[in-house]
This record gives sequence, structure tokens and C-alpha cells, in this order.
Amino acid sequence: MEKITDSQIKDFLSRGIENVYPAPAEFSARLAQSQPLKIYWGIDPTGPTLHLGHLSIMLKLKELQALGSEIIVLIGDFTAQIGDPTDKGEARKVLTHEQVLTNCRLYKKQIGQILDVKKVKFVYNSHWLKKLNFSQILEIASEFTLGQVVERDMFQERIKANKPIFLHEFMYPLMQGYDSIQLGVDAEIGGNDQTFNMLTGRTMMKKRGKEKFVITTKLLVDPTGKKMGKSEGNMVMFTDEPNDVYGKVMSWSDEMMPLSFEICTKLPEEKIATIIKVGPRDAKMVLAKEIVRIMFSETKAKKAEKYFIDTFQKREVPEEVQEIKASVGELLAEVLVKENVIASKSEFKRLVLGRGLAFESGEPIVDLFQKIIKTTTFKVGKKRFIKVIVD
Repeated sequence: MEKITDSQIKDFLSRGIENVYPAPAEFSARLAQSQPLKIYWGIDPTGPTLHLGHLSIMLKLKELQALGSEIIVLIGDFTAQIGDPTDKGEARKVLTHEQVLTNCRLYKKQIGQILDVKKVKFVYNSHWLKKLNFSQILEIASEFTLGQVVERDMFQERIKANKPIFLHEFMYPLMQGYDSIQLGVDAEIGGNDQTFNMLTGRTMMKKRGKEKFVITTKLLVDPTGKKMGKSEGNMVMFTDEPNDVYGKVMSWSDEMMPLSFEICTKLPEEKIATIIKVGPRDAKMVLAKEIVRIMFSETKAKKAEKYFIDTFQKREVPEEVQEIKASVGELLAEVLVKENVIASKSEFKRLVLGRGLAFESGEPIVDLFQKIIKTTTFKVGKKRFIKVIVD
């Protein structure tokens, strides 16, 4: 293994990292030893696709992989059935093991878009968690007090709101902590919303005589501080087409640019500063193209950029457009549902709130009660055009 330089360590820690426990200096010293680091990242398959929140972590793992670290991706096929209570105002819906396995079917392929999966070890925590007997579970539970667990913010919020907290939710961080013990890792990496869970594992390992570094990454959030992820419905997914990825990034607010460049790209900081100074529209175009390049390829990034310019900036509409008929005064939502363009009014609402429905000009539709006034072409999603012809 080649010697890891101070510059490489500084680059890793200075970008996209929220915190390192017990301290960045101790982790730096460990990396400087230039010995393989065994680090894992856990994903609960609560949905069928990864998203940009995962991309930011994978980019950090790619750095570590280049530095010679051993990367383990843990698929939480057991913990996903319990449901991580982090940031949740109520208990998660219980999933069956079959649902969980279906959700993660494409994870390895998606991770392979960023990491060299030939050098990644994939494990499933059901292999050890489902084998625990009741005595072993009680022994693990005895390592923590109720006060240590219930002090979490989301539990306190539920208590104040008189919402139920189920006993199995208290067990989640303990199960995640047990993963660390079984893997015998040197470090764990995850979003900063996972700090409590990851530190629980560190506590459990220290009781068994081993240190575990916890690396928390910055989250991709909107200007209000709300996490962009599967639950919020405003995230770029790995199952999205390149054109859709580009278009979604272009719909992000200007305020998101500095953070997005930092954690979703590998462009040099000096170059990012120059790009942002040019202006928000051009900066977003660079960001969108770079994200598509990272997720797919340079060729697809160029095509997505051209598609966006042709469709939105030049306001060109594809030659073949689906046509439907309507009457003046009809609600657009009812017309689109009636003609099977969308499945329901709920989907219409999600599209409007997510800026996924627009006029031909590119101006987003913001009125949930938008009426048909004249023959108009609408953009539904990122690549579908519908021409509504007035009788």
C-alpha cells in the first residue's frame, strides 16, 4: 500500500465531512499509518432506489477506496424491517423481508455507477441479527439505559406531541451497533442524521476493547434545512434518466449551490467559487452536467445538457406530442387524470409541489386548481409533453 500523504488526508476531511469521532486528529493519525482501513456504510432498503444523499457518501467512500481502505456495504435487510426512527414523527411502516429484498435488488448495480464493486464487500445483517436469541437480545439491551435512548430529539418531540413510541424503535440503534461488532470494523461512515446510531455502535465496541471511528457526512438539504430524500419526494434518484436528473437539479434553489457542489461533485473548490460567481443559472447548469457525468457518463451529460437547452432555453418542443381534448374551464388536474396522463389528483399535487409540471415556456405551474383556458402544451415531469386542445 502506498503511503498516504498529508494532502490526501486534508482533502478527505475538508470536504463534505460534518464530524469525525472521537476526533479528526486521531482519524488523521490512523490514515497516516498507511495501513488498510476497514470501513463500512449501512443502507436500509426502505425504498427501491438510491439517491443523491447516497451519492455524497459514495464519493467519500471512493476517496477511501483510492487510499487503499477496505470498503464494506452493509445491506440492512433485517434492520429495515424494524425501521430507523431517526427524524421520524411516527413509527415507520413495518416491511416484510421479501419487500426489503425487492427494494435492494438494484442497489449493487447503482453503487457500481460510482464505486468499483469488485473491491467492495456486500453483507446482509439478517445473517447475524435473526440468529440472536432472547437472552442475547436482553444482554445487548442491558448495555444502555432508557434515558440514553429516549433523549433523542425525535422521541422527545413525539412525547410532547403525545405520539406513541414503540419498544422496537428503541432497539434499532442497538441492532445497528451490533452490526459493528459483527463486522469488526475500524470505522463507519454515514449521514450526520445517523450520528446517534453510529455512536451507539462505537460505545458497544469500546466496551469490548476496540475503538471505532465514526465519520458523519453533510446532508443534502433545501434552504429550510429539510433533508432531500426518499421520504420527502424531492430527490434525484439513481433510477432517473439523465435528462430527468439534469432537469431536477436545474429546479433546485440558488441557495443550494455551494453545498451541492461541495458534496455532490469533485470539482476543485477554487473552480466552484468561480462558477458560482458567474450566476445561479449557469452555475446550476455546470452542477447538473457534472452530477449526470458522475452518475452516468460524459456523453450522457452532454446529451442531457443539449436536451435542456433545446427544451427549456430555446423552448423547443419535440415534434411528436401527445394530444388530448378538453373544454375551457376544466381543471387541468381532472383532465390529466381522465385522459390517464397521470394516475390521480394526488400525483398532480406532488408534481405541482415538486415543480414537475410546467407550461411550454418552462414556467412551473403552482396553482393546484389550474384551469384550462386555451389550447396549451404542458410539460409533465422532465421529458413528457402533453398538448391540451380546447374544443
